[in-house]
Amino acid sequence: MSKSVLRDKSYLFAIRIVKLSQFLQSNKKEFVLSKQVLKSGTSIGALIREAEFGQSKPDFINKMNIALKEANETDFWLSLLKDTDYIDEPLHKSLSNECTELLKMLISTIKTTKNNLK
Repeated sequence: MSKSVLRDKSYLFAIRIVKLSQFLQSNKKEFVLSKQVLKSGTSIGALIREAEFGQSKPDFINKMNIALKEANETDFWLSLLKDTDYIDEPLHKSLSNECTELLKMLISTIKTTKNNLK
């Protein structure tokens, strides 16, 4: 996978997360969890973009690791939103699948980069 695929997928995911946050705030009057998922879900792509211009391979890996943590946190918030009935199962499944795909891509990118350091 090239970085541009990861970059594009994370950006499109961030757009969906922004729209989810808007929905939660306007339709469900939910402000705390919506801000949490907004912060973690949009920071994935921002960190990937930041990593592209890392000062070194270790800096790149560090930024990607932080993006990985943010993706994992986003998955937590999505599950919590589903289990507290703020979002329905189909929406959760769709967003969670995208998040899982990002997690897998980030793990692969980190492993590949680490292997290229050896």
